[in-house]
Amino acid sequence: MAIITLFWKDHIGLSLAEILLLQGIFSLATLLMEYPSGYLSDRLGYRFSLNLASAVGIAGWSVYTVAGSFAGVLLAEILLGISYAFISGTDSALLFETLRAEGKEEHYARYDGRMTGCAQAGEAAGAVFAGVMYAVWPLFPFVVQIGVWGAGLAVSWSLKEAPTAPAAKRSHLVAAWRTCRRALFTDRYLRTVILLSALLGLASFYPVWLIQPYMQETGVPLSWFGPVWAGANLTVALFSLLSHRFQFHLGERGMVILFLLLVVAGYLGLGLVGGVWSFLFYYLLTAMRGLHGPMLRHRLQQASERENRASILSLKSLVFRLFFVFSGPAVGRLADSSGLSFTFVLVGGVLLLTLLWPVLGYLQLVKVHQ
Repeated sequence: MAIITLFWKDHIGLSLAEILLLQGIFSLATLLMEYPSGYLSDRLGYRFSLNLASAVGIAGWSVYTVAGSFAGVLLAEILLGISYAFISGTDSALLFETLRAEGKEEHYARYDGRMTGCAQAGEAAGAVFAGVMYAVWPLFPFVVQIGVWGAGLAVSWSLKEAPTAPAAKRSHLVAAWRTCRRALFTDRYLRTVILLSALLGLASFYPVWLIQPYMQETGVPLSWFGPVWAGANLTVALFSLLSHRFQFHLGERGMVILFLLLVVAGYLGLGLVGGVWSFLFYYLLTAMRGLHGPMLRHRLQQASERENRASILSLKSLVFRLFFVFSGPAVGRLADSSGLSFTFVLVGGVLLLTLLWPVLGYLQLVKVHQ
């Protein structure tokens, strides 16, 4: 993430229009595979899906080392999109099933926070060192990625599936549709948690693409960009690790109210304050991202069964990606036409109004499912 745009522009020679098209195709590849990959994980095993994801990831990064045109980069991005789709939901489902088999199911949010924290700390380290590696040799970061994903394959290969009861035999198409219908239509609790999680994820995702031009506008020195990006990831890591502690002290109601306050304060601060240090309001949104993930994933895990656990988690990711595909370009056009400050204020207001319904629904329903 720290150097990929530079690589596309300077090493491959892509225009900004081609880069945006590339990201659209990547999102589409991940979107199309999101739910099928979750369903296959439930049927063929979490270990199988993680092994496949690692192998496809190695292939994707390997293609990058020989890519010299838009077509080569496109192939690499499609492979990586498929890889990420098979990981999405599978790793969390495996963690939950493992803890349940060990009688530690109630500690899921703590371990989920640790998993997210480690991932974000790794991304922060990558942001710090990627620029140095890129300066030494543009392909250096990609070669390192192959090694990282090779290590991931070694880890996933060594895993064992948690013991499970056999699933009822029925048509795969029927089973997939039943899970989808239950999660998005008939089960109000699952639908509410998925909607709330997707909207909160969206609130923290828009600034990922807006914060760098925002920092340029507010006069943040270019040399700060890497550390600021690393700091954002470390903020997610820290608050993911602390999420279960916040939940213990604040309770469900307090946590959800805190999410809303962080969204409002983050967007209003970015839109109204200005100045070199105003990027710090972005950290309120990354803190919210770290806090809400473990808690809401735990709720989804508790409302799922072994035969549809990864499928439901993948449906949550699918809803989030659909929201972004339809709203992201509009937010980008608004930023181009009306400026970033106005965009942050307006988007923050729309998010607040949109979040009120799932927040109220969640607070009404969560007591029944605790």
